[in-house]
Amino acid sequence: MLSEPRSGRLAAWGNALLAGLVSPDDAVVAIVGEDAVHRVEGLPGESAPVGLTLALGRLRTLGASGLRIALPAPGHPLGLSGPPEFNARALDAEEAVICEGVALGLVPEVYEAGPAGDVHVEVVWHCLPVREAPPADVPSLGEAERELAEALRDATAVLARLDLAGSGPVAEAAIDAYRARAEVGREVLAPGYPPRAVRVLELAQRVGLLISVASENGPGGAVSASEIAARAEALRPVERTARRAQVAAYNSVVVERGVR
Repeated sequence: MLSEPRSGRLAAWGNALLAGLVSPDDAVVAIVGEDAVHRVEGLPGESAPVGLTLALGRLRTLGASGLRIALPAPGHPLGLSGPPEFNARALDAEEAVICEGVALGLVPEVYEAGPAGDVHVEVVWHCLPVREAPPADVPSLGEAERELAEALRDATAVLARLDLAGSGPVAEAAIDAYRARAEVGREVLAPGYPPRAVRVLELAQRVGLLISVASENGPGGAVSASEIAARAEALRPVERTARRAQVAAYNSVVVERGVR
């Protein structure tokens, strides 16, 4: 969760494009980011993969009025509504985009190509049918903000009590360094999103980084399997809360427009 999910970029800038707030070229540049190229496969009416500009235009023609994201994890189909085939593919990718107004969803598949030292990333979005139903377990922005504040407090307290990596000055320095890098040359969300969504997404990313630092820095002060298990148990609900908040932030502009 250290970086913005590709589904988040596609939904955010796709929503801005659908609302007429950005040009197709600007939207595609923002969605692709540092990847080499994105294509969409399986789009109705197309026999071969197409570029994002054509794909977004076709989705609009088909009736897409907004884009939502899903960030599922095992046992937690966050943002999904079925059918099982789509859910399984989204779970494997750990993310997906669902169109409002047309029963289609997009799941990314990421490829690395090129020689060592010059590897580039290509993304193919698989367009698949989805069930038109309320998404699973997505909170409102207000709920997400309250849950995040509590989760951050609780996780920091638990990690500090267990003397684990990720709860002290080293973690804070890593978080500050990441935020400084992330803020250079990028917008947190695309035009059209409410300020509260930006605030919730920034906090969710901070919580996600705390989880990552705690998980990746080894066992820290934990010297037994039970202590390591206690850290994992402490982080699990926090990670779930951060994912829920990300989905709430990215989907908020669709909710605010009254798209159902």
